[in-house]
Amino acid sequence: MSKSTSSGPSQRMLRVGEQVRHALSELLQRGEVRDDVIESTVISISEVRMSPDLKIATAFVAPLGAADDAAVIEALNRHARFIRGRMSPALRQMKYMPEFRFRLDTSYDNFARIDRLLKSPEVARDLDKEEE
Repeated sequence: MSKSTSSGPSQRMLRVGEQVRHALSELLQRGEVRDDVIESTVISISEVRMSPDLKIATAFVAPLGAADDAAVIEALNRHARFIRGRMSPALRQMKYMPEFRFRLDTSYDNFARIDRLLKSPEVARDLDKEEE
């Protein structure tokens, strides 16, 4: 069997990442992490990327309505070991429980910036010239 030379994640990494995302969302939704910053913020987990050996899970998080996004990320990283322990029952099929790392998800900001650029007068003017 030949190894794939693609640079993207494998199907297994994607599948496990999605399972971890669901389990992590449920854990946060149940309010099992006792921290004022985390409990007072609605947290959206947009993606979990797994390392090739499935030992590191990087969760991309978007705190909704938080005054300080960095404080939410810091609180999640501070409780990463506790979260890892609480995730064990939900991910019992995994050989190793992954180490959790939390990062701020900036993809929504990028989408908004691209949308603003596409709606700018300069781009609209250029698009009008192409239609003529």
